[in-house]
Amino acid sequence: MNITPSALLAAADAAAGGQQFPPGALYVVATPIGNLADITLRAVHVLARADAVACEDTRVGAQLLRHLGLDKPLVALHAHNEQGASATVLARLAAGESVAYVSDAGTPAVSDPGAVLVAQAAAAGHRVIPVPGASSAVTALSVAGDTVGAGFRFVGFLPSRGGERRDALAACLGERSTQVLFEAPHRIEALAAALAEGAPERRVTLCRELTKQFETVATMAAAELPGWLAADANRVRGEFVLVLHALPAVVAEGLAPSALQTLEVLLRELPLKQAVALAAEISGAPRNALYQEALARRG
Repeated sequence: MNITPSALLAAADAAAGGQQFPPGALYVVATPIGNLADITLRAVHVLARADAVACEDTRVGAQLLRHLGLDKPLVALHAHNEQGASATVLARLAAGESVAYVSDAGTPAVSDPGAVLVAQAAAAGHRVIPVPGASSAVTALSVAGDTVGAGFRFVGFLPSRGGERRDALAACLGERSTQVLFEAPHRIEALAAALAEGAPERRVTLCRELTKQFETVATMAAAELPGWLAADANRVRGEFVLVLHALPAVVAEGLAPSALQTLEVLLRELPLKQAVALAAEISGAPRNALYQEALARRG
């Protein structure tokens, strides 16, 4: 079915037109992460009513507005100018205008600019109103099937530099809870290799190009990730969200004291993976239980 911009705007007005829209308010508007059909009617209505739209990238924002049949004054507000550009937005708010802020995709201020603007607007006494919608982190969690996790820790992109990156990844693997990571295509294979080395048995859900034509969702043990990516060149293309599944609770009493002592001694001298393998061989204790106990002790 073809829906024209005018029909979409009419539907948005019918759905949200009766709501209150206070003057001088900042609207933090979530936008689609790939599939344009995922925009909400409320988001369409707010963008239509706004006096101006602040954008992480005005080219991306203008394209979205054209798709909706809208033409609005645009303010560039991105990671490199957020402090200065926020003052421009605040001046508009002080004049009684309504301003919408959109990042390039998804929910602003979640691994995207927007937090500085929100903090400054709130500090100046302006209403800050969320308009919820797409979020790649939540979208990935919804299809991960993580039956152990209760809540999650949002990590986003790991640092790009070697030492900082290793430390950040080690911190993730030391957490027993669910972790959500973002990754770029040129680093996905390195991340997969690091996960396979550091936590081979941990479950990982890899989401590629969420909501787009070539969307891929695959869940496996971390040890399988490098081979899975290498099997098809297309699997390393696009943008990635990874869900590192939570670890099951470990009952240390289920392991013999001698096995725990052996593990402790080996962990002092050896990398985690090697220590677990040797402890399992020496003690005869289940490798999975030893591995989870080792993660808990290293964390």
